[in-house]
Amino acid sequence: MTHTTLENAFSGIETLQSSYKRWKEFDLKKRLTIVQEIRDKLLSNKSLYAHAITEDMNKPITQAIAEVNKCAYLCDYYITNAENFIAPRLVKTQWSESKVNFEPIGVLLGVMPWNFPFWQVFRFVIPNMILGNLFVIKHASNVPKSANLLETIFNSDKIDFPLYKNLFLDSKYVADIIAHPHIKGVSLTGSENAGKAVAENAGKHLKKSVLELGGSAAFIVCKDADLELATSVAVMARMQNTGQSCIAAKRFLVDENIAETFINQYRSKIQALKTGDKFDPTTQIGAMAREDLAIELEKMVTESIQEGAKLICGGNRKGAFYEPTIITEVTPSMAIFKEETFGPVAAITTFSTFDEAVELSNQSEFGLGVSIFSKNTEFVKSQAYRFEEGAVYINEMLISDANLPFGGIKKSGYGRELSFFGIYEFANIKTVVVK
Repeated sequence: MTHTTLENAFSGIETLQSSYKRWKEFDLKKRLTIVQEIRDKLLSNKSLYAHAITEDMNKPITQAIAEVNKCAYLCDYYITNAENFIAPRLVKTQWSESKVNFEPIGVLLGVMPWNFPFWQVFRFVIPNMILGNLFVIKHASNVPKSANLLETIFNSDKIDFPLYKNLFLDSKYVADIIAHPHIKGVSLTGSENAGKAVAENAGKHLKKSVLELGGSAAFIVCKDADLELATSVAVMARMQNTGQSCIAAKRFLVDENIAETFINQYRSKIQALKTGDKFDPTTQIGAMAREDLAIELEKMVTESIQEGAKLICGGNRKGAFYEPTIITEVTPSMAIFKEETFGPVAAITTFSTFDEAVELSNQSEFGLGVSIFSKNTEFVKSQAYRFEEGAVYINEMLISDANLPFGGIKKSGYGRELSFFGIYEFANIKTVVVK
């Protein structure tokens, strides 16, 4: 991997600015042909891209394939809906004509994480590319194969100018990129501290920012829940991507009346997960992306046990592999309750009333989303407003879906991606009035 110098990064931005002047003149239909080409590349080279994801960050190969497929679905979604999303809107006013246009703003910076190296980039790039914006991407340093392939995917053979520039740049230079006059906005998916730094620099230069930061999603199991459903969903909600997801269920809040049954069923299901070669299609859970991440997770679990939590299963580490783990008797004062845990550890806290469950859920400083399991869906729907979250999923795990806006509140960041909301974050929403 050859690192990008700041000088080369600036040169790439200048080139993209020239590209932008041409790209924004393309009509929507022509831009969508490029997105269709991107979608076709994904599906025709699916194995290549999935293997790169797995090599970069140890994601089991079947999950890597699913990630590529999800990116193709995203393309289909915006190809189908883009015309409706960005069509000018007529507004009835005192004037003879009043119209709202949705236009691009220029070259955008994306600072991307390693845990979903394709999906995170696609959900930022595709809607903005359709709108007419272009991109420089500072990807995570531990996913170089994915980063290089993404540049080839987004740059089309059908046009003679680039749309996308990959930067293998040290994080300390992100502030310099944000400050560049041709950068008009920045989107970051990452840690709380990274978000603060990006927000500060973007604000300093009066540039729009969207931040999708950490999460500590609650997974609430009420006493009337379907436990077969709840425990089955809980396996995927916590263990998918080896637990390395901002929206993974991290705090399991379980009614005390059914806690023992839930724990026993859940333990048997996660212990049945198949480990092994990450390229074996039957492998369900693998090593974490880096050994230092597994060491940090091991430390959090050890500290929680020292503070009174009880280890039910797992808790062992070998290199970057950390066993699927359940700990119970977790209290809100413990770091494993308060902080984001990236990895295959389920922390269980019991509650006695629904009001207590709401209170425990809201004690988190994060606010990406919550999952609630109950057969009384009408009651839970009526209580959704009480949860300080960007999303409430009832009898389902928290996911990101192209049809729905995705993002959080509190320390989980601000702004939205996906759906029609996501296409407007970096749009010039322009009023045109005729007397």
